[in-house]
Amino acid sequence: MTLSHSPAPARSDVATTAPTGANRRPYVVHGGVLTAGALAWAATMAVVGIDPVGHTEEVAFSISSGLFQVGLLFLLRTLWRTQALGEGRLARAALRAEAVAVGLAICSTASDGLGLTDFDKVGFIVLDAFWPLSMLGMFLIGIRIAIAGRWKGVTRFWPMVAESWAVVTIPALAIFGDTVGHVVAVAHLCVGYAVLGVLVSRKAG
Repeated sequence: MTLSHSPAPARSDVATTAPTGANRRPYVVHGGVLTAGALAWAATMAVVGIDPVGHTEEVAFSISSGLFQVGLLFLLRTLWRTQALGEGRLARAALRAEAVAVGLAICSTASDGLGLTDFDKVGFIVLDAFWPLSMLGMFLIGIRIAIAGRWKGVTRFWPMVAESWAVVTIPALAIFGDTVGHVVAVAHLCVGYAVLGVLVSRKAG
């Protein structure tokens, strides 16, 4: 009787489990929410404008812009999980601070939609300021993503394009007036954040 030390041949009759779509694209929901929010806000803005008038328009504007802001939170979660800004404490702190700013901006949006905002009170003025502050923060984050270079290809630079929304739209409004600024705001959302959501949804990790 002899003992064989040769390894047993691999079995070819046992099927291996292929990675599921969720495993191949773990951020498909994150990107989908971002794209949906950007398109919803752009569509509403195309109808009611940047400065809605009347209760119905204000509610519609608040709901769609609020959905966009929720999409930003999903984007920030993707940036956190992929360490898109880097691995250091400063990068993590920046994402935490931006998440707080976006959360407060959502509170401001909800307050507008519910008709609670009163600009005669300092608290509401401060809360409203987090809308532009959060968008400025996203722009700075977009620059940092490009510098860090942890996202590759077009995804390295497209966040900077998308997140320049405020720094492009506000000057356009001031220089060219409401009509041109309105077109720029809507187009930039579609070209910037809506496309970024598609790119995020396709990321493998």
